[in-house]
Amino acid sequence: MFHTELQDRWNTFTIHEQMANIGAEVGRCIAWKEKGNEKMWTNALYRALELIDLTKQDPKHKRVLGELCRLREVLLDHLVGKNMYQSTNELWDSYFLPYNFAARKKYK
Repeated sequence: MFHTELQDRWNTFTIHEQMANIGAEVGRCIAWKEKGNEKMWTNALYRALELIDLTKQDPKHKRVLGELCRLREVLLDHLVGKNMYQSTNELWDSYFLPYNFAARKKYK
């Protein structure tokens, strides 16, 4: 577990904040993979998966559990699988970008 101190606080975040944080880890993973640094991209992937799993465990997100499960599946397919869903790095950026905007609105 990478985020040992975060587990208790994670459920206090909005879905937008949680997804924006997941997106940041996915972005790091993609960037390190493109640079060929296997250790760094693998660690970023594990952190992203851990955040997805923490979000899935958050009781206030029962209605989006299916999307969170699909997110995990397609992300793994893209990064370590055969990419049968044909996702791209640009698709991941566009998927997470609205969550970043929504999360920032809370602090303005």
